[in-house]
Amino acid sequence: MKRNTDLLQAGRVAVITGAAKGIGAALAEHFARLGLRLCLLDNDGAALAQLAERLDTEVCCITGDVCDTAALTRLRDTAFDRFGETAILVNNAGISAGADPWHDMVAWRRQMEVNFFSIVQTQILFVEPMLAQAGRSAIINLGSKEGITTPPGNAAYSVAKAGVKVLTEQLAHELLMAAGDKITAHLFVPGYTWTPMNFPHQDLSNLADKPDEPWTAAQLIDYFIPRFEQGDFYILCPDNAVNAELDALRLQWAADDLILNRPALSRWHPDYREAFAAYVSDGLAKNNHVTGAAK
Repeated sequence: MKRNTDLLQAGRVAVITGAAKGIGAALAEHFARLGLRLCLLDNDGAALAQLAERLDTEVCCITGDVCDTAALTRLRDTAFDRFGETAILVNNAGISAGADPWHDMVAWRRQMEVNFFSIVQTQILFVEPMLAQAGRSAIINLGSKEGITTPPGNAAYSVAKAGVKVLTEQLAHELLMAAGDKITAHLFVPGYTWTPMNFPHQDLSNLADKPDEPWTAAQLIDYFIPRFEQGDFYILCPDNAVNAELDALRLQWAADDLILNRPALSRWHPDYREAFAAYVSDGLAKNNHVTGAAK
């Protein structure tokens, strides 16, 4: 597993979509503190300009929609023409609004265009010049736990994020086969986070209003960076309500639905609720026992 510390050196270039707020802005702020130069895209030009003003680094801002190929092309051309490279490409832009399995085709299409096809388009535009440039680089795609355990309630979002997971796995493998470790790919899966997407009507600058469960975007980035540096592909982040052990148990249960031929989404199925609760309780107890013994 190739370490990525060289990609975070001062003077390297990071490109971020959906950069004006939330996780994208927190990443931009962290990269700027490291001395990286930034090429940022967002459809909120005013918020993007405000972010750029407080970043102590060279920044180029592109206002546009990630569903607009012309905007993504301007982003690519600006990164390579002005800065000469893309060391880190972060496909962060996303929306949560979706639809259930049999309603609202317009919402389905919008969800897939923003959360999935925009990433495909960005990779189509960036991968070849990233392969051609000197030095190593990385692509970071924002996934979601809802694309892995696929809970009921927003089928369109879960389908889009499941697509991002598979797309990024395929990208990582194909890049490895084509160019070794010249470009690595990474699936960044946040936990519950204090962002505009999760709290659209809250003033996120007032941390006194933040519930206990979510992490701030800055906490999320602090967790992500060392795992990205060491080259992890899956970077699955906890939060104040769900720790890594509980995440692992939920993921294992979801995988076992297929292996054990349980009903779809059995974690939420009325016939399996008690079994799932007991499984989690036993798993956490065993983990705590092992951890205690190790101490």
